[in-house]
Amino acid sequence: MLKWEYALLVRRRQPRLDDTGWELVYTWYGPDGAVLDVSPYGDTALAHLNRAGVLGWELVSVSEDGNMQGSAELHRYHMKRALPSNTPRPRIRNRIGRRAAAG
Repeated sequence: MLKWEYALLVRRRQPRLDDTGWELVYTWYGPDGAVLDVSPYGDTALAHLNRAGVLGWELVSVSEDGNMQGSAELHRYHMKRALPSNTPRPRIRNRIGRRAAAG
């Protein structure tokens, strides 16, 4: 059975810290929980999507936060890629079951 892992690339338009205009910031949310500023890898969303594609990621959908227009523009690029067949299944934590068993 084919299994997938998912990641998220977020593009934000925000004011520069030195008040000289605007900058685009790209953040990668990986399947392992890592949150990385990947802005240095490119200055356009297309550059970041092509880089992710080389690493095996496929674009699934794009969403835009309509509440954050103007100075806080936000775009989300949802990505997925197939897991190798020998990848172990992630552990699912059932905290409710543990409490019930302990009490």
